[in-house]
Amino acid sequence: MNRKTLITLKTLTWIACLSPFALLVYESVTNTLGPDPTSTITLTTGYNALLMLILSLAITPLRLLSPRLSWLIKFRRLLGLFAFFYASLHLATYIALYMNFDLSVFKTDITKRRFIIAGFLTYALLVPLAATSTLWAIRKLGGKRWNRLHKLVYFAAICGIIHYWWQVKPGVLSPLNLTITLFVLLAARPVLAWVKSRKARPATVRTF
Repeated sequence: MNRKTLITLKTLTWIACLSPFALLVYESVTNTLGPDPTSTITLTTGYNALLMLILSLAITPLRLLSPRLSWLIKFRRLLGLFAFFYASLHLATYIALYMNFDLSVFKTDITKRRFIIAGFLTYALLVPLAATSTLWAIRKLGGKRWNRLHKLVYFAAICGIIHYWWQVKPGVLSPLNLTITLFVLLAARPVLAWVKSRKARPATVRTF
């Protein structure tokens, strides 16, 4: 892929990832967030955090499917950082609009409301990933330690899905599509890695 095409794709990715945030800002200014603006902001930021996290996890399986898609690796960090961006907005919405910056409310929620526990754990797992997303961090930690640390992304995605299911009312199936997608991606990784290793293994020459 040439540089011009890569820049164009990255620009389009930025626009696509920022679109939900831009729409939220527009609806806030025009007072069109609906009957429950706080809920709208919470659901939108939380959903997009999970969506972009899952999209970042889709890159490795796609690269394993076809070497022609190796250029997708250049977008994984960008998607991961946008996931952290929306997760931060999601947490800020909870702290500012639900808690009203009252720590006593947080102390009650973190001990008694399981979806808050799962959500806070998800964010706690994302923090070190975002903090070590730079090339400097990779050099400082070393490739092996960096890779081990960034396996936390799988646990973050699973905790995020659990947080989503526990947050919605019983019978609501809105988290189902993301759940299925995440399950397929997690199941596909070891299978595709095994297939790739089989193809790379030199054929055994039989002698008689």
